[in-house]
Amino acid sequence: MLKIGYIGLGIMGKSIAANILKAGFPLVVHNRSRAAVADLTALGAWEAFSPAEVTRQVDVVFTNLPDSPDVEMVALGDEGVIHSAREGLIFVDNSTIKPASARKIAQALGEAGVQCLDAPVSGGDIGARDGTLAIMVGGSREALEKVMPVFSAMGKTVTHVGPSGAGQIAKAANQIMVAAQMVALGELLIFARKSGADPARVVEAIRCGAAQCWTLDNKPVRLFAGQREPGFKASMQAKDINIVLDTAREYGIPLPMTAVNSQLFTAMVEMGLGSQDNSAVIAVIEALANCELLENNP
Repeated sequence: MLKIGYIGLGIMGKSIAANILKAGFPLVVHNRSRAAVADLTALGAWEAFSPAEVTRQVDVVFTNLPDSPDVEMVALGDEGVIHSAREGLIFVDNSTIKPASARKIAQALGEAGVQCLDAPVSGGDIGARDGTLAIMVGGSREALEKVMPVFSAMGKTVTHVGPSGAGQIAKAANQIMVAAQMVALGELLIFARKSGADPARVVEAIRCGAAQCWTLDNKPVRLFAGQREPGFKASMQAKDINIVLDTAREYGIPLPMTAVNSQLFTAMVEMGLGSQDNSAVIAVIEALANCELLENNP
């Protein structure tokens, strides 16, 4: 059985690592914050204190980190994976980063004999906990076939999109749609409230028609309960949309709606709400409309 390393134990990474462990894979973990490491070692994982130390002990090393510079540092930095890299090692990145960064890492590690997969995920904290994530993969089919048993412990669907960087392109496309859905949800709820209809009844009326989507199925119930904790942090949504726009500029692609949505998520972060769920972008709509979702007399 493959021995697995997992670096980056945030909201998503910790749950993914736990599912890998539950599936019976030997697991070595590393994280800057030690509490998550302690939780996983209590379940049977081994602790490591640097990416290089993880890499020395495993067949496959996963990363799940906030942004492109973080992944580049863990993969290629002073105590990074590259310093313990060897022929046959597989590097898998579950983070959401720039496609250009994924390609840079794959080229550098490839020169050391490492096969790389950029394998960002979608499905939020619920999907990470339940092992039902959608996994979109860039890299070689050979490496994917070797890692597929691990992916099966993490997700419900695994799609090989293409060569290195293609998984991150798919995730960027995913985030275009996610941002649009979150903003549209906020708009339709405040539209209903301020126009004099019960937003919950409006959601019930439209959720089985053409407007049906994952966001409409999962997010309103939390917003109606006043629950705006993540989930998926709005600050990370803002970061992901910046990745989309940076990549669009690189290729000369106009994305007018995504540019507007980026401004709304940036405004949310500037309002001090970046640690809330991405569906809490409704707060920006509330401020613009001078109308709160849960008020009784809009």
